[in-house]
Amino acid sequence: MDDATNLHCLIEIPRGSRNKYEWDPELQAIKLNRFLFSSVVYPTDYGFITNTIGPHGDALDTLVCVSAATFPGCLIAVRPVGMLRMTDEEGQSDKLVCVPTDDPAWDEVEELDDMPKQLRTEIEHFYSMYKQPEGKDVDVQGWDDSAAAAEAVEQGRTRYQEENP
Repeated sequence: MDDATNLHCLIEIPRGSRNKYEWDPELQAIKLNRFLFSSVVYPTDYGFITNTIGPHGDALDTLVCVSAATFPGCLIAVRPVGMLRMTDEEGQSDKLVCVPTDDPAWDEVEELDDMPKQLRTEIEHFYSMYKQPEGKDVDVQGWDDSAAAAEAVEQGRTRYQEENP
């Protein structure tokens, strides 16, 4: 079980990919969901925090800032540094922003302001337009701090515990 010092993200999509992979709980495997219609690539690794359930019933979506892309199925120990607030065709679709706890390149990143501004700009730009070619709109509402991200994790853990006593 994850705790405050033992938080893990299961990577579904590596940084630089145009493939949209998703964890399939019935298959207990990662499968290809679709190819992005747009000519952009994921700016970070993307996955979910294990042992959490978000407001819409899925695990908490997570962006992991990495120095080099990993691979689908990789489990990374992370710490949350913020949150990107956004809505899509399914409603609120916030993304936790995390850094690896075992990569010294990210040791000094504790808050969003510690991240490279260019990376934050790339993340916002990607999520503001990656679904447009599919005819779907995304509204990026802005950033929230590490305290909001930590609260989302705690709420996600509580939901998980309630559904998996």
